[in-house]
Amino acid sequence: MEWQRDILGAEFESHAFTAAGQDGVERTATLVRFRPARQEPGPEPRPSPVQRRAVLFLHGWSDYFFNVDLARFWSSAGYDFYALDMHNHGRSLRPGSPGGYVADLADYDAEIEAASGLISQQGAPGPLTLMGHSTGGLVAALWASRHPGAVSQLILNSPWLEMHGSSLVRRAASGMVGPVARLRPEAVLRLPPRGFYWRTISSSADGEWPVDDQYRPPMAFPVRAGWLSAVLAGHAKVARGLNLEVPVLVLLSRGSATGLFWSEEMRRTDAVLDVNIIAARALTLGRTVTVERIDGALHDVFLSPAEVRADAYARLARWLRAYGGTA
Repeated sequence: MEWQRDILGAEFESHAFTAAGQDGVERTATLVRFRPARQEPGPEPRPSPVQRRAVLFLHGWSDYFFNVDLARFWSSAGYDFYALDMHNHGRSLRPGSPGGYVADLADYDAEIEAASGLISQQGAPGPLTLMGHSTGGLVAALWASRHPGAVSQLILNSPWLEMHGSSLVRRAASGMVGPVARLRPEAVLRLPPRGFYWRTISSSADGEWPVDDQYRPPMAFPVRAGWLSAVLAGHAKVARGLNLEVPVLVLLSRGSATGLFWSEEMRRTDAVLDVNIIAARALTLGRTVTVERIDGALHDVFLSPAEVRADAYARLARWLRAYGGTA
């Protein structure tokens, strides 16, 4: 297996691989790992008798991994950090592929399982700590439910667990998009373009993060019927209950501002999801669920302004201490 220097710099390496889903289709994904530079020269450290732990991060829709501070937090907490750019996203985009598209969220299972195997080969054979953001949070929760024993802890950063408003909205949307998804799954749905969240995070706009527009387009990828149908089906599974046995942490902003027009509130709230319905739906995930509501947080709480994300990291560290980790 060959690791290449990653776009994030010397401390990061990436490895592209293919994995075949249950439908037999080979899809390309990219595993990124963090290898912190040693601060001082000296002898190689002796192997620890304690089994190494690893965390795998799954990005959101129309996104990719770029948050180097998140990797450094996990490394300082004693975890080997990995992130997966799933197929049709970020580093795994290929010419001519429909960016962000998936016909069934279970199509990600093969590449997540393959990534887990690669991580095990690197010296962390135990159950993974799995972390997911937005749609990646939905994917992570569903994968953990289908792979009992593979995950020891689940951390969800603003997971997209339900549509805005209520399950009634989801059912209505399913009824409208379902026939199109069956006949023309890659048909683009004509929805209002919105780049408000990108505006709050990208250093090319009003944010502080160097977001590569090639990997994370300002207006996101086109919404396709099959993709939206797959997400709605995932929401329905969450609503019925996933019965996860592992401890789950859900981090959310305290408020939402998801209008069609820009407002200054979007700098201090989740401009993508209805956080109140997400908080309620989180309780269907399993038996041990902690919900943290963070004042002033953006949709990705770890891309929020410095004092807000410091609060988020402190809450994550406290949760790790409570549920078997160190931080």
